[in-house]
Amino acid sequence: MTRIACIGECMIELFEDAASGPGSMRRTWGGDTLNSAVYLARELADRQARVHYVTVLGDDPYSAEMLDGWTAEGIDTSLTERLPGGLPGLYTIRVDERGEREFLYWRDRAAARQLFATAGAEQTLAALAGFDWLYFSGITLAILSPGAREKLMDLCRGVRKRGGQVAFDTNFRPRLWPDREEARAVIGQAWQNASVALPTFEDEAALFGDENAATTVARLRDAGCGEIVVKRGADPCVVALNGEMLEVAAAPVSQVIDSTAAGDSFNAAYIAARIAGQLPNEAAKAGHALAARVIGQRGAIIQR
Repeated sequence: MTRIACIGECMIELFEDAASGPGSMRRTWGGDTLNSAVYLARELADRQARVHYVTVLGDDPYSAEMLDGWTAEGIDTSLTERLPGGLPGLYTIRVDERGEREFLYWRDRAAARQLFATAGAEQTLAALAGFDWLYFSGITLAILSPGAREKLMDLCRGVRKRGGQVAFDTNFRPRLWPDREEARAVIGQAWQNASVALPTFEDEAALFGDENAATTVARLRDAGCGEIVVKRGADPCVVALNGEMLEVAAAPVSQVIDSTAAGDSFNAAYIAARIAGQLPNEAAKAGHALAARVIGQRGAIIQR
């Protein structure tokens, strides 16, 4: 049984439904690593694999709904803690006529910010040390305390040393960081502890000043990442492994309805394909295919 842990934050999602008139909102839940966990569980449903989601929720009804929803998707929630008196974060999505998103967040006091800092943190970390795959993002790092970040980095080093895989996506969100210098330092440390890199070039350019995808590949190789996939939206992604680098064309999309979770779904399909034994270029094609379906519908998590 292959065990995969997706680590991060899930929030209440309010999606503005323009078709129903001003003020009409649809409520669901989402978050970058949770989106990936859902798609991973769907992609691996017929295989000997178990996807866990690792976060902290409150003891409120919305948190209970989330847990029920994740369980229905086949996600193992045994490593999700519930904090008495805590609440999940909240965000809204507005989408323009081109399918581009605008997010507004209410997350400063979210229970997920206590991840790896609760009374049960050491027990959770000990359990994760035996996993085959860890997956997290820059958003995960942004919401953690400095002490919790170091615990996560120690976990990553241990999993890699044991022969496991650590997958990371920058997912740089400037509003979550006090300044770019701290973001570069923390995310740079994450790259040193990752074995599978799944960044979006736009994030790497904004944070590290990369000129092109080849520059990103070179920097991440120097950091110690052995397998690198640089996503470039509708342009071909760049796959680098064992000193070789190639481009994999994106799947055609007739109309972009909502680009929410495009990268999250790509990452999920890519990891699932690699777990299934597919080569990186085939895994990238699977990533593009799933992302194309996701951006053709509204919301972070589309219907099965």
